[in-house]
Amino acid sequence: MQVMINIIGAGLAGLSAAMTLAEHGIECTLISAQNSERAQSVLAEGGINAALDTMGEGDTTELHFEETMRGGVQLADPIAVRALTENAPDVVRKLASLGVPFNRNPDGSIMLRSFGGQRKKRTAFAQSSTGKMIMTSLIDEVRKYEARGLVTRFPHHTFVRLLTENGECTGVRVSDNYTGKMYDLHGTVITAGGGLNGFFPGITTGTVTNTGNITAVMFAQGVKLANLEMIQYHPTTIGIPGKRCLISEAARGEGGRLFSEKKGDELYFMEERYPELGNLMPRDVVSREMFFELRDGRDTFLDMTGIPADTWQNKLSDLRKEVMDYMILDPAEDPIPVEPGIHYFMGGIYTDPSHRTSMPGLFAAGECACIYHGANRLGGNSMLGAVFGGMTAAKSAAQNADKSAGADCSEFTGKDAFAVTHSAVFASETCRILSSGLGIVRNESGIKKALAEINALPCANDTETARKAVAQAMLYSALGRTESRGAHFREDFPETLVNFRQTTVSEYNGGTVRVTFDDIPERKTDDSNDRDTAAEKPYR
Repeated sequence: MQVMINIIGAGLAGLSAAMTLAEHGIECTLISAQNSERAQSVLAEGGINAALDTMGEGDTTELHFEETMRGGVQLADPIAVRALTENAPDVVRKLASLGVPFNRNPDGSIMLRSFGGQRKKRTAFAQSSTGKMIMTSLIDEVRKYEARGLVTRFPHHTFVRLLTENGECTGVRVSDNYTGKMYDLHGTVITAGGGLNGFFPGITTGTVTNTGNITAVMFAQGVKLANLEMIQYHPTTIGIPGKRCLISEAARGEGGRLFSEKKGDELYFMEERYPELGNLMPRDVVSREMFFELRDGRDTFLDMTGIPADTWQNKLSDLRKEVMDYMILDPAEDPIPVEPGIHYFMGGIYTDPSHRTSMPGLFAAGECACIYHGANRLGGNSMLGAVFGGMTAAKSAAQNADKSAGADCSEFTGKDAFAVTHSAVFASETCRILSSGLGIVRNESGIKKALAEINALPCANDTETARKAVAQAMLYSALGRTESRGAHFREDFPETLVNFRQTTVSEYNGGTVRVTFDDIPERKTDDSNDRDTAAEKPYR
């Protein structure tokens, strides 16, 4: 079998990459631990952002760019964000042409809703199951190319390691989940393996099968990571056995209101403190305000009782059913208790605007890549970043792969230390330590205590050593950023500082984790709109 490009991960980014390559007649493999129907992307609910301006509000791609940069507190690469936002309308139109059933206006145009951190309606949606609907259309499209021999699937195969030669990625080793046999697939690699949910088992909104091992092993093999301290806590989650269940931001976009309560005293705190955007402030701000309410002994609730019946039926029916199934409460009739929960990782593999990583021959897209979201991701930009990122990575990888003459697939009969995974006990202990140091509000003593514990944590195999290195990098990054910016709030350094508008870059070499700061390309925004033009207290 001849292949040119190997894609790790079959969610939104992986499928988009495979589709793009196939459209250009380039063969690829699509490697995933499970079928696409069970990917993390299926869980995405609220929508995908694009300045289509179908609601007549005068939205533009420039406004989308400015609000994405502002929402990320100027930490994202402006060159990459510019490309993302300018291409967003074409991305959504492409998805619509593939059959994604976006909600429509009476004139047939794509309906848009409000989402956090945005002053215009910009989020296209398919009820409250947008991720599932986009995934269904992409799966069908890629299946056509499978039938033509352009895409070869490797379902139920787990990533083991990158194949490297002289510091360059030359392929990937995978293990068959059923037989245990390992195979080497040579050629350029695109990794789209998702975020680091597996470092926080049981307390994130993500799937438990998203272990984070792909990123950890790549880190151990010399791939640089970035902004690992930037962990997004979604404001509205509920606890269910084994994870946190997300209540989509769409609920607030359609009129849901947050309030806190203590001894019968109700306070709609977001509306009182932020009258312009209120409940639709950026997620870092909302989660932090909820944290302070909870710390003051007040319970926090999401009140959706004022949402009209036709909105429930036409836009939020899936969300209502989910709440009724898990909480035995009807959100149309009663406020529901909510708390912030870990939801998304802005940090990940250090990636440039072409989605190249620090290792030649390796590209990254989707949540595993650190590129578009800076210090805080806006709702609706995740699916956009995954789809557009997959497309961009595919085009860049195709240029790289043209230098080779295709490659082969061969069985590897030796032993590989990374084929042995981490234990559940190790994962649980790592989660406990990281949670103590990397909460919504952080300080030096808490981070240093967590570092001491993680440094002392014993490892039973190479995979655990790799995961420990990532955990150390997270904590060192948080310790070194002595300011507050987006999702990283230091109560001992509450100001946002201009000189910290830099990317934290983590590197693993010779068993040692090293964290440095890299400059970000010159911004392309009006400084008067920045959340970062001078030392200032961020929203609190």
